[in-house]
Amino acid sequence: MIKILLTGSTGFIGSKLGCELNRRGYDVVSAVRKKTQQMNESHIAVGELHGNTNFLPALLGVHTVIHLAAKAHIKEEHLINSAAEFARCNTDATITLAEQAIRSGAKRFIFISSIGVNGSNNTQPFTFDDVPNPAEAYAVSKHHAEIKLQELAKKTGLEVVIIRPPLVYGVGAPGNFGKLVNLAEKNLPLPLGSINNQRSFVAVDNLIDLIITCVGHPNAANKTFLVSDDESVSTSNLLKQLTLAAGKKPLLLPMPVAFLRFIAGCVGKKDHIDKLANSLTIDIEFTKKTLNWKPPITLDEGIRRCFE
Repeated sequence: MIKILLTGSTGFIGSKLGCELNRRGYDVVSAVRKKTQQMNESHIAVGELHGNTNFLPALLGVHTVIHLAAKAHIKEEHLINSAAEFARCNTDATITLAEQAIRSGAKRFIFISSIGVNGSNNTQPFTFDDVPNPAEAYAVSKHHAEIKLQELAKKTGLEVVIIRPPLVYGVGAPGNFGKLVNLAEKNLPLPLGSINNQRSFVAVDNLIDLIITCVGHPNAANKTFLVSDDESVSTSNLLKQLTLAAGKKPLLLPMPVAFLRFIAGCVGKKDHIDKLANSLTIDIEFTKKTLNWKPPITLDEGIRRCFE
């Protein structure tokens, strides 16, 4: 039985991944920041993420590490030091974990990175071998971790697998997708009916299936994989699908995107409209062919499951 160390096991993705790993018969140990009364002996407290975190107690007998834990958001009052904070949590802690994993005899390290390493928007789908172009501090910290992991792999023989997901959605999804679900449930009239972009997303069930595929697949070693639902959708159509799945009738008003950008710019929120209106699509052909894998559920099914 393969023993797996999972970080980020209490988060949106990690909690679901841990359950699925256990269901499929893996021996899973979770590295957590601190232990609560609800946790059992498979949870080992390692403290905060940084370059000196001691993961060794959680690494005993571990064959594969799945590293999900990361700093994704920083409070506004701490933004001035955001690059350093992202680097400490997402780059330094990742390399410390990998080095300690090597010392403990682990063979494979699966790193959940971000499609932001490729860039923040595009006109042609991102591919696995694009020249990285991270635009935000979070994506930069993930990219730096990727580079250092690949260097470790060459020096030590550790099998590194890098997975770059876009926005992950599902029941209880935090962040921007959670906000879209709230909008769908409230069903307020929204001036977003004319957004005709294309965006790739990934259902949490599809991401989890790919991660588990990479645990034992021989072709996964030292590869970078992009992942998505293998279909894209406009922001307008996504909101329509979410609203319908919530049992409501969509109320999207056809407001010109240029006007939305102008209004948002007047109140310092242009970046919010850019995230809604820009395109970001992903080509996962390399992932599918290399691993003989395809997303097990469709976008429609993923959205339906958000309201179960």
